[in-house]
Amino acid sequence: MATILKSDQREFQENPNRIDNFRLFTEISTEMPKKINRNNMRLEHELPASIADWGWKYHHIGIPTILQMPEETYIPHLKFHVSGFSTSPFGIEWMRFDHDSPFDKLIQTVPHIAFEVSDLDYEIKTRNLKVITESNSPADGIKVAMIEHNGAPIELIEFEKNK
Repeated sequence: MATILKSDQREFQENPNRIDNFRLFTEISTEMPKKINRNNMRLEHELPASIADWGWKYHHIGIPTILQMPEETYIPHLKFHVSGFSTSPFGIEWMRFDHDSPFDKLIQTVPHIAFEVSDLDYEIKTRNLKVITESNSPADGIKVAMIEHNGAPIELIEFEKNK
């Protein structure tokens, strides 16, 4: 039986198969350091370090959905549907997962941003990243891994053309 929880005048049902982004953010924010070093803060007009300093390039944003989207392609070995990626000028990819998809629940419930990197193994080893999906090759010439940062999934992609 689900439990109804109230928080800041917002109702939601506790579901063990669903990540509650509000509660996740609340838990993460309480763990954050209380003192902020203003010298290390990024200014509004500055790019994040992953782009400005590390050389990562934006590739796409993946958005989980439970709705059937136009022109979906089914990926049977990963048990999910994907659409929009090849036609979106902004790199928006819709992802609809089967109930038994092998993807991490975080990826199935929270939008992720994807970056192209020139050396996936180097980035994972040197950046102290929290890996949630190990480096793998979903297609010829492509290596991917999923990391988590502050409760958000991030996909890293390396294309063989970079070698």
